Amino acid sequence: MRAALADVVLPRGADPVALTLLAGRALRGICDGFVAVLLPAYLLALGFDPLAVGLIGSATLAGSALATILVGMLGHRYPLRRMLTLAAALMVATGIGFAGLSSLWPLVIVAFVGTINPGSGDVSLFLPLEHARLADAAGPQARTALFARYSLSGSLASAFGALAAALPGWVAGHGMLAPLGAMRAMFLLYALVGGALWWLYGRLPARDPHADAPRVPLGASRGIVMRLALLFSVDAFAGGLVVNALLSLWLMQRFGLSPGDAGRFFFWAGLLSAGSQLVAVPLARRFGLLNTMVFTHIPSSLCLIAAAMAPALVPALALLLARSALSQMDVPTRTAYVMAVVTPPERPAAASLTAVPRSLAAALGPTLAGAMLAAGWAAAPLVACGLLKIGYDLALLRAFRRVEPER
Repeated sequence: MRAALADVVLPRGADPVALTLLAGRALRGICDGFVAVLLPAYLLALGFDPLAVGLIGSATLAGSALATILVGMLGHRYPLRRMLTLAAALMVATGIGFAGLSSLWPLVIVAFVGTINPGSGDVSLFLPLEHARLADAAGPQARTALFARYSLSGSLASAFGALAAALPGWVAGHGMLAPLGAMRAMFLLYALVGGALWWLYGRLPARDPHADAPRVPLGASRGIVMRLALLFSVDAFAGGLVVNALLSLWLMQRFGLSPGDAGRFFFWAGLLSAGSQLVAVPLARRFGLLNTMVFTHIPSSLCLIAAAMAPALVPALALLLARSALSQMDVPTRTAYVMAVVTPPERPAAASLTAVPRSLAAALGPTLAGAMLAAGWAAAPLVACGLLKIGYDLALLRAFRRVEPER
């Protein structure tokens, strides 16, 4: 049964163990989907302001940066299975913490050390660990397709998870729980999913494919990885200005959307993002990984800038949906590009060291965006995000257009 499913879901030549990682990414995507929509509503219900929402978003990203630094320094010493199960246990603790705490600074601490994700993209401790294992599960010809399926599973699950953001309103409307209690229950569900992941990752093979190869923090690929990491940090800082939690807050404050309505928007946005990642594979084969990353990303940034200026809800949502159809094509191609320019023993370090500057840079964005929203500068985060991302794309193309990723 598992082999038959692997033949259908995975690209030809991929190790069936990748199914476990795709399933885990989907489960986390469901949680990311409803948390990103509910988090600002939950924090506002606790009596916090937009600046506090941004502060907690920044704490999550800063904590993810620290976790990925530790993966880069220590990941080569321990089996990936052990580290993934530890990450799942941390997810359980995070859900319980958010469900049980009501004061700002304890929540900030839990956000920093935990696995809460305020956006649609994955920024957690799981990311470099899963990327390293996925890169070992496929050869060069199938790797981009496998990463596309990985991203697709996360995007689809996140889209359906966004619909689940309407559950607290439905439960409260039927008198089952108070609105705040219903939102707390969603964080307990987050903890239960963490328990399911602990069981799932515990079934991975104990031995890594390259266990006998010396895993070094970085060797021959250090220069190119550091240049990529610096550029990725610009993109991540820009993205931190418009993580889903803050975009949800922007829609609620500017157009009066309810969490349920915002969840429905993010559902359709997630479906478009998921479809775009499938399209990224044939585009990358035809035009190359780098060109696919850059020339699909720039139009999405222009749509975001236009959405910030939209005078009404409908054109704003239309432009944001158009952005969603384009903005995620660089995700599987970017990951495949990084994995293709380093040797197999360097992959855990490369995955973490390209993620660290992204997380550190992205951590600054939510607090800054929250301050802009609190000051009444509603369009500023979206416009700044779009302009910075366009600058990143042009710089990336200039720096790496002659680098051949077949290695």
